[in-house]
Amino acid sequence: MKRKSVKKRKAKAAPKKKAPKRVVKRSAKKAGVKRPPGGKKVKPVGRVTHYYTHIKVAIVKFNTNVKTGSELYFKGATTDFTEKAKSMQFDHKPVAVAKKGKQIGIKLKKRVREGDLVYKR
Repeated sequence: MKRKSVKKRKAKAAPKKKAPKRVVKRSAKKAGVKRPPGGKKVKPVGRVTHYYTHIKVAIVKFNTNVKTGSELYFKGATTDFTEKAKSMQFDHKPVAVAKKGKQIGIKLKKRVREGDLVYKR
C-alpha cells in the first residue's frame, strides 16, 4: 500500500492594516467661464446650435447683442479660432445687430461644431 504524501500548510499571517487614503479636495471648475491672462472672467456671448457644411454657415444663439463686424472667438473640443462676423442673417435677411435670444446665421471660413461656445474679443 502506497502512502500519499500530505503537504503541510503554513499558517497565514494576519492581514496588515492599511493606512487610510488621504483625499485631496479640488475646487470645481465652472462650465463656460474662462480666465484670460488678465484675470477677468469672460462669459460666452453665444453657443453654436447648428453648422451647415456645404455653405459654411454656423447658426448661433446669442446671449447678448452682437454687431456685424465684431471679432468672435469660437472655442470647443476641436475648435479654437477667431474670426470677424462679416455676414449675419436672420430668416434669410441681412442683420446689423444680432439680438439677445435670436438664432443668427454667420458665414465662416472654418468649421465649427454644435455646442461650441462663442466669445466676443
